[in-house]
Amino acid sequence: TPRRAAVLGASLTGTVCHVLLEEAAPAASVPQGAGADAILGGAARRRFPGGEASTAGREAGAWQAEPIAIVGFGGRFADSPDADGFWRTMLSGRDRIGPLPAESFDRDLYHAPGALALGRSYTDLGAPVPVPTQPPAGLRIPPHRYAATDAAQRLGLDVAAEMFARYGRGPHALDGAGTVVVGSNLGLSRERRLHTGLCLDDLEADVRSLAALAALGPDDVEAVTKLVRDRFGDPGPVDLPTTWDGCVASGIAALLGNEHGLDAVPVAVEAACASSLAAVDVAVGRLRSGGADYAVAGGVELPCNARDMVLCSSLGLLSHSRITPFDAGADGFTPGDGCALFLLKRLTDARRDGDRVFGVLRAVGASNDAKSLIAPDADGQARAVRQAFAQVDFGPDEVDYLEAHGTGTRLGDRVEVAAAAQVYGTGRRTAPLHIGSAKSFLGHTFAAAGAAGLLRTLQALRQATLPPSVNLHELSPDLALDAVPARVATEAGPWPA
Repeated sequence: TPRRAAVLGASLTGTVCHVLLEEAAPAASVPQGAGADAILGGAARRRFPGGEASTAGREAGAWQAEPIAIVGFGGRFADSPDADGFWRTMLSGRDRIGPLPAESFDRDLYHAPGALALGRSYTDLGAPVPVPTQPPAGLRIPPHRYAATDAAQRLGLDVAAEMFARYGRGPHALDGAGTVVVGSNLGLSRERRLHTGLCLDDLEADVRSLAALAALGPDDVEAVTKLVRDRFGDPGPVDLPTTWDGCVASGIAALLGNEHGLDAVPVAVEAACASSLAAVDVAVGRLRSGGADYAVAGGVELPCNARDMVLCSSLGLLSHSRITPFDAGADGFTPGDGCALFLLKRLTDARRDGDRVFGVLRAVGASNDAKSLIAPDADGQARAVRQAFAQVDFGPDEVDYLEAHGTGTRLGDRVEVAAAAQVYGTGRRTAPLHIGSAKSFLGHTFAAAGAAGLLRTLQALRQATLPPSVNLHELSPDLALDAVPARVATEAGPWPA
């Protein structure tokens, strides 16, 4: 029996995704040319009790049961330059959270320690990632276009290069039609800076017309306007065609496809903090329906900036210290930058092509759990879990690890455990379900959060190691872990045999 795990992603707007993942079987154990039925052992249609056998009356045909192979992956997060560095961070026993650099968060303008204040953040902590300054080796992107790209796009290009390097055969080896689906929240930093630039043009005209400045000489007026532009960040020209490439969410997917020479449909998915797992859901659907022969899926976001810090502070969502999922003292999350991408193919195609398979996606369930903008619902989350298990030939008691959304809010953590109890607590577990959260190390990466969880779980399966969480000092009394039963690990340990 392969090792199995699950990843849950959720969002403020109610999108919930539940991914079932298992380790890859050795290639030698799969007959050459084996189809989906052979790979699944002929059990594709068995359902666990309480599972939903179909959606909208659709029969679960062979294409639905087709497992999806992960044949390449990459990631970059705080103090984690690649996917292997990311895994080392997961085993390090300490988070990567600290004061944000001045270039991304002006404390004089935006920081009001300890208290809610209009237009201010009560914390200056985050887990930032440096913005790449040069394109990956081998890409021939013109300098003027690279200069116009958004920071998230640059990060995506670097991570895609790592993903293809791990694939080992290069993007040119991908035959057929593809799709690139990237989860990314709207309002890219480049777009925000361009809007600021347009406003600064108006502001500069207003400043120059102020009667109070009439006595100043031209050089002094110029110094005043330059000070304003320097403070807010001059975005440069706003009227170049390449500038707008960095302003649309789908520009990330398009840039990845174009620069790597892919015959792939670019798509952006915006589902708030569930965006990257929603992107995986779309990609898996395209592969299973035959609409694509390969897919790049994942997410990217850089929320360690003044806008996101201030907005989240205004809702009281940020921790006053640092994110502590499942802890009795949990008081919110800490933002973190990051990106993770996965190269996906149908498992039968990957075996046929001789690809190295790093892991297998067995199912993605999705639902809506929104009772309000910031109050999740256990019943809604449980629907996504049941929908995922309705697509596979094993039950919840065969899953050893759940990578939780784990935002470090007492309500959110409690609801996640309650939802898990509805499904994972209905079988006859012989061992506790292990629960953890990558956010305890790297903060909440917003649109990239689900991809971070998927990367952590994939690496854990590959290393046969249950990953720990950090900053857990005292378990929250609100968590009904015994109802699953479940435990939150604080140290890495061997995966159960």
